[in-house]
Amino acid sequence: MTRIVVVGGGAGGLELATKLGRTLGRKKRAHITLVDRKASHLWKPLLHEVATGSLDEGVDALSYRAHAKNHHFDFRIGSLRDIDRERKVITLGEMRDEQDQLLMPSREIEYDLLVLAIGSKSNDFNTPGVKDNCIFLDSPEQASRFRTEMNNEFLRLHAKHGEGIVDIAIVGGGATGVELSAELHNAIKELHNYGFKDLDSSKLNINLIEASERILQALPPRLSGSAHKELTNLGVNVRTSTMITCAEKDGLITKGGEKIPAQIMVWAAGIKAPDFMKEIASLETNRINQLVVKDTLQTTRDDDIFVIGDLAQCTQPDGSFVPPRAQAAHQMASRAFSNIVAKLNGRELKPYIYKDKGSLISLSRFSTVGSLMGNLTKGSMMVEGRIARVVYISLYRMHQMALHGMFKTLLIMLMGRINRLLRPKLKLH
Repeated sequence: MTRIVVVGGGAGGLELATKLGRTLGRKKRAHITLVDRKASHLWKPLLHEVATGSLDEGVDALSYRAHAKNHHFDFRIGSLRDIDRERKVITLGEMRDEQDQLLMPSREIEYDLLVLAIGSKSNDFNTPGVKDNCIFLDSPEQASRFRTEMNNEFLRLHAKHGEGIVDIAIVGGGATGVELSAELHNAIKELHNYGFKDLDSSKLNINLIEASERILQALPPRLSGSAHKELTNLGVNVRTSTMITCAEKDGLITKGGEKIPAQIMVWAAGIKAPDFMKEIASLETNRINQLVVKDTLQTTRDDDIFVIGDLAQCTQPDGSFVPPRAQAAHQMASRAFSNIVAKLNGRELKPYIYKDKGSLISLSRFSTVGSLMGNLTKGSMMVEGRIARVVYISLYRMHQMALHGMFKTLLIMLMGRINRLLRPKLKLH
């Protein structure tokens, strides 16, 4: 029986393992194993909502073990440490608890086909002080850390009867930075409703800092301008053409020598693949540690290793690279699935072509802006407001349907409606 190992349970990796399990695993045509260093999955585009408490990760997170049992694949918890291409085994590092006690020793897992879907992490570009003083909003743990620090600052302000201000600096005017800025204003409005009567938006000073000339470079200028205006109306200080050269404990230093004070600093200025991926198993990598793949999503030096999601540098026919976005990971998972099946059946593998469905940015409950692309519009269609919000939410529903199917997703939506009535709008603990 063919052994297929998928490393990384993000959007693409989990969808691929689920699809392989439902087809090959259920029919005993292959043994599917998913590996991830965490016990549960949370859709990465939701992390800004977890950070502000708008979303309770305890409710929305999906258990890998339970999901594996229901979809005919195995789950192994652990972090990838090495790949031995000759022996066709991967090595998982040992696991220790918070007291440094050994939980699980180092282990090896054999494979016939390997899929790497580890994803990406924040790139600090070796900016001094960033690792020590900034929060990287790239994991549920970092999102929880942000929420804890945010709540602590609000409590300190509340203890002073609202005298003072909370300074938050966010570096990076992409989707994460923009959406977090808006969610913060939603959070303080909700806290005001839950008894913090001395807290309102006037007590929150957010600096959104972008090195380029405008925020949201992935969107057309009109839409990025619309988002800029909306954020400004909320009270966010949007600072474009501003480069950060150093992060200190109490603020950020710009290239011009100005200090931007902040009690909480978030770095969301770029991504890279994990450092340990650099030239792992002598596979070809680029300057941000991504693995270089052929158009079939196989690595350039080993046809038995596929790479999907943010970890892959995949060149398109026009010479451009596939962007690190959730929709790309979703599409790559589908193409990797069909190519794996084709490889097992001795058929020709097909190239992956990225299809840009557009970009949508949620400004919490205040607005949503974006552009949609597809055959119906014969190009791009700019959308804002309620329609854009519905489409934005539907992207998450598509991810849920890929994991659970239509019926269970409808039940999840129903439970979400019920929870809105039973649970507070903001996670308060």
